[in-house]
Amino acid sequence: MFELLGIPPQVLMGQLLLGLINGSFYAVLSLGLAVIFGLLNVINFAHGALYMAGAFVAWMLLNYLGVGYWPALILAPLAVGIFGIVLERTMLSRLYHLDHLYGLLLTFGLALIIQGLFRNYYGISGLPYRIPSALAGGHNLGFMFLPNYRAWVIVASIIVCFGTWFMIEKTRLGAYLRAATENSALVNAFGVNVPLLLVLTYGFGTALAGFAGVLAAPIYSVNPNMGADLIIIVFAVVVIGGMGSIMGAIVTGYMLGIIEGLTRVFYPEGSSVVIFVIMAIVLLIKPEGLFGRAA
Repeated sequence: MFELLGIPPQVLMGQLLLGLINGSFYAVLSLGLAVIFGLLNVINFAHGALYMAGAFVAWMLLNYLGVGYWPALILAPLAVGIFGIVLERTMLSRLYHLDHLYGLLLTFGLALIIQGLFRNYYGISGLPYRIPSALAGGHNLGFMFLPNYRAWVIVASIIVCFGTWFMIEKTRLGAYLRAATENSALVNAFGVNVPLLLVLTYGFGTALAGFAGVLAAPIYSVNPNMGADLIIIVFAVVVIGGMGSIMGAIVTGYMLGIIEGLTRVFYPEGSSVVIFVIMAIVLLIKPEGLFGRAA
């Protein structure tokens, strides 16, 4: 059918793969944003800078300490998560009783500072990060060539996304977190350390951004601006899925990545704006988002 439209199957499948890979990053990053907003009511505009920091931590571990990809997949998100905890304790915790705008402005300023520091030290040219040898090469599927590392990114993102959803929606810890956002005083009266839950939530959300940065390092060049443009798209994904909706962030991230890939095939000129067009339509029809709850 696609050959009748003048579109080779290899081109279509290649763009679908690219869209699925982009959707994997959209899903993981928007999941981190949804966790932070849904449980802390903080609009974390520093998420793109923390994603970039995760990629840089992996690069520094490899080039300065000789620590390879697999340990970095754990150490880099851990380092970014600890940095996020420091930010939450020293700055964000003072803004919980204020309007959302204050948190947005603070995290936006933090993003500019973090990006500026890395740009000042490393410049704006991309730094290479090699694919681990275990994931080098690919498989010929007949209709397309599937690189092993791209397949790993998709699988890893799916595992992390749905593991996070299960933890928050189906475990006792997740129940405590959700209850703390509804009535923190009552949960605290039952002996639950609510401030600790909040700080760990922010640390976990930022660690997800660091994890996405490590996954992205071998695909994209590691540079200080790698999260600046992506964060706008990720915010659109979160708005479409529903602010604070965990499942909405996951499903919408993958869905919009695939739609973006298909748009590159059928209407390349619109691929850079299709997500924002969908966001405008969703906000007109269902302002709370596809999976969000009406206020």
